Amino acid sequence: MISMISSVGKNRELGKNNTLIWHFKDDMKFFKETTMGHIVVMGYNTYKSLPGNLPGRHIIVVSYDPIENVECVNGIEPIIEKYKDSDEEIFICGGASIYKQFLPYASKLYLTEISATDDEADTFFPNFNKKEWKRTLIKNNNQNNIDFDIFLYERKRV
Repeated sequence: MISMISSVGKNRELGKNNTLIWHFKDDMKFFKETTMGHIVVMGYNTYKSLPGNLPGRHIIVVSYDPIENVECVNGIEPIIEKYKDSDEEIFICGGASIYKQFLPYASKLYLTEISATDDEADTFFPNFNKKEWKRTLIKNNNQNNIDFDIFLYERKRV
């Protein structure tokens, strides 16, 4: 099963200059708890933006350039073929291009929706038709006087 996990601003902002815009302790904790023990898939730039590897998770990087001690695949097709009908939940963790490519195959979206904007954002989560998804609130949060809510979107069966 392909799931996606991300934090987005009001205008679907993801980041700027290859870094996250917002850093909320509870959101980072949710990411860690949700992805722990699972496979996480990301693009090369997202991987390079990490402070280090993510303990307790198997990382797959979509990259034509090899990375030492990291599984790399040339494109998303091998991942889709292996996991689209699997009961094993894998998490797509960015960046924008990777999210856009995997969105048609995703069954779930774990989105932290932040009640703020950033005019300098240069990376955005892809637009998606919310009518095609069932939205469930997981948790309300507030940090640094900014509200952010964690939602689970589950694709409706047609």
